[in-house]
Amino acid sequence: MSDTPVIGVLALQGDVREHLIALASADALARPVRRPEELAEVDGLVIPGGESTTMSKLAVLFGMMEPLRERVRAGMPVYGTCAGMILLAEKILDPRSGQETVGGIDMIVRRNAFGRQNESFEAAVEVAGIDGGPVEGVFIRAPWVESVGAEVEVIAEHGGHIVAVRQRNVLATSFHPELTGDHRMHALFVDMVRAVK
Repeated sequence: MSDTPVIGVLALQGDVREHLIALASADALARPVRRPEELAEVDGLVIPGGESTTMSKLAVLFGMMEPLRERVRAGMPVYGTCAGMILLAEKILDPRSGQETVGGIDMIVRRNAFGRQNESFEAAVEVAGIDGGPVEGVFIRAPWVESVGAEVEVIAEHGGHIVAVRQRNVLATSFHPELTGDHRMHALFVDMVRAVK
């Protein structure tokens, strides 16, 4: 069987195309995922940035929320960026009405913690497990992690706040690595998928 993992990008909303490109450059077979039957065919999944409340509602509308929760509980590797990080949290500090999460990481996140759209910024972030110097992170209305449970590994901080975490097969970053051309975070995730494939 091929060693090339099939990794989906949840294509309900957000920067799907950029993730597909980044995954392909990290030697994965990348495809958009919108329906439960497409989710069933992938080895791993990226949940992109976007608007977390909208993504949550669309996931419910498209019949994706429960299948997502089941696959995460069953150990499917998942990587969430920005809004994706929020969806992977067990708890949101300030959820919008009706906002649900997939869960998977024992953490509490704060939405839009780094400020509004016009306060977006780029920063060099040192990420544990990534060689070759800091990762360039793009922070757009980014969340941060308020607190984590005992099984969660904090792999990056910025400005005294947690911005990247990992719990077993689930990875999450506050920032958007897919917007920079630096695909090392995606390569790390592809390795995680390959390890459980």
